[in-house]
Amino acid sequence: MSNAAVRLPATLDPATPDACVARRRLAQWLAALTLLGLMAGLTTGAHGFSPSAFWVELHGDQAALILGEIRAPRTLGAALVGALLGLAGALAQGLFRNPLADPYLLGSAAGAGLAVVLVLAAAALGGVYLSLATAAWLERVGLVAAAFGGAVTGVALTLTLARGAVQTLRLLLAGVVVAVLLGALSDLVTLLSPDALRGKQAFLLGSTSFLGWPSLLLMGAGLAVALRTARRLARALDALTLGDDSAASLGLNLPRLRLALVLVLSLATALAVSQAGLVAFVGLVAPHLVRRHAPGPHGWLLAASAAMGTVLLLAADVLSRAVIAPQELPVGVVTAVLGGLYLFLLLKRKAFG
Repeated sequence: MSNAAVRLPATLDPATPDACVARRRLAQWLAALTLLGLMAGLTTGAHGFSPSAFWVELHGDQAALILGEIRAPRTLGAALVGALLGLAGALAQGLFRNPLADPYLLGSAAGAGLAVVLVLAAAALGGVYLSLATAAWLERVGLVAAAFGGAVTGVALTLTLARGAVQTLRLLLAGVVVAVLLGALSDLVTLLSPDALRGKQAFLLGSTSFLGWPSLLLMGAGLAVALRTARRLARALDALTLGDDSAASLGLNLPRLRLALVLVLSLATALAVSQAGLVAFVGLVAPHLVRRHAPGPHGWLLAASAAMGTVLLLAADVLSRAVIAPQELPVGVVTAVLGGLYLFLLLKRKAFG
């Protein structure tokens, strides 16, 4: 595929002075908000958001444990999960040319949910068919691998049903069918094994509580690969905004391009879902916020959406820990409330698009 032949619409021209100023301003805001979010995440603990309590903890005997093993990996992990979801959302919306597309559209969420339920059901039978050590390993370690594998499997089933990525509409419909089917199978498993229901609910609500340094290394490497690959496809995504016929006339291999986009989207989504569960609305809202305040070509949109996702999930993670401290709200509930309110206001103002 030839990127040199792709010419942008005038509205996406990166050389427009006003657009350059808006993008530079948004980039500065995102950098500042990310830094504030990281500091707030480190400061928020059992007492909620409390700089004074943080100062005391910083000089206590447990400082290395509290900061180095709990808050730091959780806060940095939330930033990476948000970046993965923001990037995946921008890819999904570019692929389907629809601002309502989100990373879970191709069956990844339903596949991950089914895999998690199967692992929880197997662990619940530990006292009957498995040793207790094996059951504990399945529940603690196997969930991450199962969620990742389930998300990838869900997307693979969608691609199989759609017979590849030749037609966007067929791909979308296949994703809906796979999501419904796998969701029904997940419900059936929970009926047969009620003990798996609580774990399923925790997964569906999303959580950053269990993120550790190994998770950060995995997500950081995956984000680097996904972002680099997505940026290489950015000019082709710009061409897709002109329509399939125009994009094909520019020499783009559309089925190959869509397949590459689906693979990168699946990688980013599967990594985020396997580590934090189903965190709602971040992948939907982050790209829309970027387009609304600083539109531009996809080379800018992809990176900015990842940064916006970082800011959104950092803010949600702090709120989830601070609102009812010392207890916590599931971070997915916070993102769903905030994202739902944002979209509600946009629809009320008729400004969505």
